[in-house]
Amino acid sequence: MTSPTSSQTCHPRWATPRSPDRQNRADSVAAISARLGQPLMPWQQQVIEVATEIDPATGHPAYREIVVTVPRQSGKTTLVLAWEVDRALMWGRPQRIAYTAQTGFDARRKLLDDQAPILLGSSLAPAVDRVQRAQGNEALVFRNGSRIDVLASTESAGHGKSLDAACIDEAFADTDDRRETAILPTMATRRDAQVMVVSTMGTDASTLLNRKVAAGRAAVEDGQRSGIAYFEWSADPDLAIDDPATWWGCMPALGHTITEDVVRHALQTMSEGEFRRSWLNQQTRSSERVIPVDAWDRVCRSDVAPDGGLQFGVDVAADRSAAAIAVSDESGQVEVVEFRPGVGWLPGRLAELAGRWGAPVVVDGYSPAGGFVDLLEGEGVQVLKLSTREVAFACGAFYDAVMAVSVTVRSDAMLDQAVAAAKRRQVGDSWLWSRSSDVDVSPLVAVTLASYRRKGSAPAEVWVAYD
Repeated sequence: MTSPTSSQTCHPRWATPRSPDRQNRADSVAAISARLGQPLMPWQQQVIEVATEIDPATGHPAYREIVVTVPRQSGKTTLVLAWEVDRALMWGRPQRIAYTAQTGFDARRKLLDDQAPILLGSSLAPAVDRVQRAQGNEALVFRNGSRIDVLASTESAGHGKSLDAACIDEAFADTDDRRETAILPTMATRRDAQVMVVSTMGTDASTLLNRKVAAGRAAVEDGQRSGIAYFEWSADPDLAIDDPATWWGCMPALGHTITEDVVRHALQTMSEGEFRRSWLNQQTRSSERVIPVDAWDRVCRSDVAPDGGLQFGVDVAADRSAAAIAVSDESGQVEVVEFRPGVGWLPGRLAELAGRWGAPVVVDGYSPAGGFVDLLEGEGVQVLKLSTREVAFACGAFYDAVMAVSVTVRSDAMLDQAVAAAKRRQVGDSWLWSRSSDVDVSPLVAVTLASYRRKGSAPAEVWVAYD
């Protein structure tokens, strides 16, 4: 298994070709990207050269929609940012741009925590007037009047707005068309409007992305030169997943920002299905989810309201960017009470809830939330600090309860996203919810802990197994 050299070109399996008779804005976007300290990689340059083509007959963008699907860690964020900033600064009039991700919370985190620092740390920082961080009003506002707004992932999110451009990031997570439904009507009066859809492949349940992939492949095969520009880097399903030659053939960032060692480690630690989806950009089956879609749908209802014998569960994201609180009752009803950015709000809110309801709080003592145990106990909160073995038991018990329909869960979009992305991490003969997913699984961990009812004394053995 001989690895190709990094100088070899990684060709997409499907790609709209460049039209040599058309002008494009690739040089402008490339210059923006370089000033951001993120020079375009060859695959990004290929996308931009086509995505920014101008139709000479109309003087408007030739492609109203650009769909890009690549493996994880390929540089989607920097591609999107360079494209957005070029629109914001170089189009001659103020631009209204929307950025969306799996949920409004994910969009906020990516725009403010990933994209904003790149922009503010570059030579383009003086072009920024302000960064709005207030929840529900998050935006990057430029001195020329342009702005990039976070758009919530709901059908009504875009009502009352007119957009010039939009990004639908991580489209694999969408099991319906809400984001597109929110965005497209806002662009109806903008002749220069464009939407960029970027994602790694999903599963058979990824409704929006799968439709975009089918339409994009058809557009390429039919030789379309307007409307949809489509790009897909993925591995042939028949190729060996442990052969570096396979990796070099489908990972356009390999040899640039990622190495074979990184991919090899992912192969060793991930399930085959998740490795194929995340790193080879192959669609997988939703049945490969830990909790299948149909099983989860059977236990979710909008009228769930825990009442009597309450117990709270809490979890904090591995990077401490957010935290979740859930509650359950003795009858098996459970819901997410809070899922908010940051962790500063967490101790006060937990103390308030626990005091109001006279309920204990369950914490994984070896998780990021474990650091709040002493503080909570100091506030008089009864804390059940679980060992890793107990947490593993809780994970298995919650899974069994879902499969047996002996638990009911209040419907929650962010919890749905966590369940869809959740993976197991093996610990001896048991398992924990893995924190290595693209999606924050803290809402799922919180409901798992809230549902756990300690029986007897705690096990003596403690396994420390968190990332």
